Amino acid sequence: MFNVKNLSPKKLSAFTALILSIPISLGIYLLEGQWLIGVIAFAVIFLGSYFLIFSIIQNFIYRKIKLIYKFINQTKATKREETYYKYILPQKSIDEVREDVEAWAKQQSREVNILKRNETYRREFLQNLSHEFKTPVFAIQGYIDTLLNGALENPEVNRRFLEKAGKNAERLTNLIQDLDAISKLERGELKLSPQNFVIQDVIREAFESLSIKAEEADIDFSFKKGCERPMIVYADKEKIQQVVSNLIDNAIKYGKSGGHIVASVYNTDEKNILVEISDNGIGIPEKYLNRIFERFYRTAGGRNKDVKGSGLGLSICKHIIEAHGHTIHVRSKEDVGTTIGFTLDRKKE
Repeated sequence: MFNVKNLSPKKLSAFTALILSIPISLGIYLLEGQWLIGVIAFAVIFLGSYFLIFSIIQNFIYRKIKLIYKFINQTKATKREETYYKYILPQKSIDEVREDVEAWAKQQSREVNILKRNETYRREFLQNLSHEFKTPVFAIQGYIDTLLNGALENPEVNRRFLEKAGKNAERLTNLIQDLDAISKLERGELKLSPQNFVIQDVIREAFESLSIKAEEADIDFSFKKGCERPMIVYADKEKIQQVVSNLIDNAIKYGKSGGHIVASVYNTDEKNILVEISDNGIGIPEKYLNRIFERFYRTAGGRNKDVKGSGLGLSICKHIIEAHGHTIHVRSKEDVGTTIGFTLDRKKE
């Protein structure tokens, strides 16, 4: 079916000239009664109308369209772009131009949305960073001011206040070290030293190192049945120890009294090993799942708990696993529990 919407400027000019010349030349033929005069009139009117209409489209309509394209590109036209404007653009139909502009508008909309999200993330990051630094700094300042104002002479108070100031100084040091670690990971400056090792051994070491903290929270550790068989992975052992410890530590922090943490290890295929740490804690609302690996991000439920730490643990885990060329994922449901898993390469011969 003939579609006027998809005509190029030349075809549109010819079509319009044809519509004008047929009735006029037919009228002249009927008035004069000579077919030769009618044919000549048709040719003259068709050619004159064609060039007039095409000239109007070129000089007015497509001149405006060229400005639109130059605005889209937002730069001085290169020789290649000038060639495009001169030879290719005039061959396009108005519909094709509209599609180009719509595609540009969608791209601009996507970029604006990305900028808005980045701005929101930047603002939240700075607020959280300020809070994380402010808390230990103000605590240290308060303890020191109290000691300087007379408490230093009181043996019952001075040591206790100095110990509390020391703990906050340690918290501040850990925060700076974690930020430095993330910055190095993002810049690719933190070098990995991969080796073959049994992943279950690393998990057991993390269980042992966090056993006292787990006992205080009345939480027990275990391997999922069938996952005890040693599986060898190829990765940076020290960094994976850090990931596993962070995940188990998080599971303790957000666990329930009398709860349990289960480690699972699966041989997914010939190349990858899947490691998962599961708990039956407070869980994470679905709307927060895509943000838990952001720096300092805590869910509303997480903020309500008395949880200590830099707030960078999961972000560091994500960067370490991605530095190994793998991904980390989360599954969770409120009041049911959370499972965080990651993959690693199988052993290298």
